[in-house]
Amino acid sequence: MTARRAKRTSTAPLPTRFAGPGQSPGFLLWRISNAWQRRQRAALQPLGLTHSQFVVLAVAVWFGGSEKLTQARLAELCGIDPMSTSQIVRALQAAGLLERREHDEDSRAKTVEVTTAGREKARAASAVVEKTDEEFFAPVGASTERLVKIFKLLAQ
Repeated sequence: MTARRAKRTSTAPLPTRFAGPGQSPGFLLWRISNAWQRRQRAALQPLGLTHSQFVVLAVAVWFGGSEKLTQARLAELCGIDPMSTSQIVRALQAAGLLERREHDEDSRAKTVEVTTAGREKARAASAVVEKTDEEFFAPVGASTERLVKIFKLLAQ
């Protein structure tokens, strides 16, 4: 019992090269991501969308005019796993923002098409998301372009 108690009450620091969490880029990214997600969630809530739903809808609008989008392709373009994409597409379909149809050439696949209501919702949501991003990243100021370049490097 004494050995166990000693381990629990030990004040030894974590085996890390950082002086604390505020020095860890991973920890800071996690904190930033959570803060950004909270703001986006609050901004999109009045429109009845989650951020993931917005991403799927916006990507479907962007790419839907130039190619027949399957759920698999939509998942790839969004960077979301296929199962989550399927759930999001079903929710957007139930809301009347997307339609799923049989694929002309592949009987196993479904194409995803944006409805008129979906396009209108995507336009409104895009403005909200961009305004929220602008406010969130305002402290970065003129370094926003550099930050985007860094994000692109990390997103590869």
